[in-house]
Amino acid sequence: MGSGFSSVSPSEDKASVTPVVLNVYDLTPLNNYLRWLGLGIFHSGIEGFIEAVHGSEYGFGAHDFPTSGVFEVEPKTCPGFLYRCSILLGHTNMPPSEFRGFIERVASEYHGDTYHLISKNCNHFTDDVSKRLTARPIPQWVNRLAGLGALSSNFKVSPAEDGPESFSVITTTTHELQESDDPDQDKHLLSPSGGEVTIVKEVNR
Repeated sequence: MGSGFSSVSPSEDKASVTPVVLNVYDLTPLNNYLRWLGLGIFHSGIEGFIEAVHGSEYGFGAHDFPTSGVFEVEPKTCPGFLYRCSILLGHTNMPPSEFRGFIERVASEYHGDTYHLISKNCNHFTDDVSKRLTARPIPQWVNRLAGLGALSSNFKVSPAEDGPESFSVITTTTHELQESDDPDQDKHLLSPSGGEVTIVKEVNR
């Protein structure tokens, strides 16, 4: 699953590295209570910096077609979800100018019609991207419910709270959660109301 790019330590020259950030969202206000049980239902996206002062966030969602389910939004603003926090996963020496092309190649492996709550959800996507860029997984609590196979049919993604891990939480905030009216919760996210979502064009690997 190598990407051709090596991970680097945060202690190396900052001018030659790019931070890899995980933005985590609540799918329900119940997460505030589920966290006490070590559980939670989360969506996540990977934020990559394309230019020095501008970043984009990439996530994975479902649709009915054999084309890319990877989408792009403004960081920390994925429509329909409640932003919880951002986690610095590590750094990569991939040039910012090549990051978009990397995401487009990964998009060829994540078609919307292959989305599955338990085996191939948005958190599996961000975990895969993180491993390719930094050689590190996302925190286990983000996708724990999928691992347990215990997702509620009323929700979309997964997971929970683990012991202390070597990840740095950058920011946290609270907003109003937008409840989905979509009767088919397994096919949700790529056409949310409000906000701007752009499907990432896939390219040949």
